[in-house]
Amino acid sequence: MTDRPRLLFVSPRYLFPLDQGGKIRTANILRGMKGGAFHITLASPVPPTLAHSQAEIEAICDRFISWPAPHHFKLGRALLLADHLPVAVASDRSHLGSDLIDAEIATTDLLLADFPHSVPLLPPTWPRSVMFTHNVEAEIFARHAEVASGAMKLVWRSQARKMRRFEADSLARFTSVIAVSKRDAEVLRRDYNLPRVAVIDTGVDLQFHAFQPPNPPPAPGAGTIVFTGAMDWRANIDGIEFLLNEVWPILQRTHPTARALIVGRNPQPQMVEAARAKGADFTFTGYVDDVRPYVAQADAYIIPLRVGSGTRIKAFEAMASGRPVISTTLGVEGLDVTEGTHFLRADSAAAFAAAIATALDQPAQSHAMARAARTLVEENFGWDRVARQFEAICLDALT
Repeated sequence: MTDRPRLLFVSPRYLFPLDQGGKIRTANILRGMKGGAFHITLASPVPPTLAHSQAEIEAICDRFISWPAPHHFKLGRALLLADHLPVAVASDRSHLGSDLIDAEIATTDLLLADFPHSVPLLPPTWPRSVMFTHNVEAEIFARHAEVASGAMKLVWRSQARKMRRFEADSLARFTSVIAVSKRDAEVLRRDYNLPRVAVIDTGVDLQFHAFQPPNPPPAPGAGTIVFTGAMDWRANIDGIEFLLNEVWPILQRTHPTARALIVGRNPQPQMVEAARAKGADFTFTGYVDDVRPYVAQADAYIIPLRVGSGTRIKAFEAMASGRPVISTTLGVEGLDVTEGTHFLRADSAAAFAAAIATALDQPAQSHAMARAARTLVEENFGWDRVARQFEAICLDALT
């Protein structure tokens, strides 16, 4: 028994391995909250490999309940396009998961839903509650529609409309909503007329992503850049296609022996073949247990993203590691960073190629920027600080 208020934290995805931004954020916040103001029960689906992550689970919650993770083949996901819910939400439904959560509600003081995707798992009514929004979900689909063409543009537009309706209805049912940036909070208040939207910072594990001394300056026309992210995630695929098809041909005019490390699970075979056919020196690693050795090899870290919402934790991880960051505006959206001081901004293909060239050819400037960025995250954005912000918002929701 415990005299602490009971927090039921419902996640629509299993949190391990920590290979996506949302999972990294959630797990680190829970780790920082464990043993604090709340007794935490974590509820999530699990894959067959739960035993491999038992120690990690015990480090982030006091109690864990679970159900088998749903699995949908491509045809099944395609059929979900006809569902009234967005595909990304409908695919997380589970009758067993809903039954388990329903049974927990009676002894729960505060319900916390991780992502709007959790809502179909919840009963019709619940106690005081908080929704943790890592993104403005409808915005992701709308941005996909902006860069898509043909039939896919229509699909993304349809999904954006469904997500906007679902997100508006779902978020309005919660006592409070947590956003990951002031910018996201403003969008949620404006678009969904939400009365209580609190904001937490984006964090970084400063010990895990320790500062790495800069590499020796690359030879003229050479240099290594790195990107980390799941390569079965549509936004990352689009970003690397942009890099390969539009940025790289420009960069190769001045840096013919530059190379790119693309670190992340499940790279598409057609993308790997396209890079080979173009003669681009791209290495696709696939899944790795630890991205840090690859980041350490690089002279610069790139975020060529054109689709997404929320904040990219990878930006702070690269800054903590001491690598100069080159990013689109969207790649650092919502982060309290200053262009030219903490990163180089580039949105067009020509600008991105020029920024990479600058980072490679001006090592003293790049190293000074990397050091300033490390100082920024070190002084302001450790996960312990973010967990305290999160816990305070949860306590406030109880009053």
